[in-house]
Amino acid sequence: MRLSNGLSRPRDDRVLAGVIGGIARRFGWNSNLTRALYIVLSVVSAAFPGILVYVLLWLLMPEDDG
Repeated sequence: MRLSNGLSRPRDDRVLAGVIGGIARRFGWNSNLTRALYIVLSVVSAAFPGILVYVLLWLLMPEDDG
């Protein structure tokens, strides 16, 4: 199963797998700010399993072709 809503993991905007870079690119956000907010949300909120969500998105988001 692949996500088909325009999300893809870019090759040029990665720290680990490019998940947050892909989300930021899709919505036109700053990727570094998006990463920082994702980390803060993951650490502060016990109800948001940040690592699990990241790994699932890594598996579901296709890699950018170009």
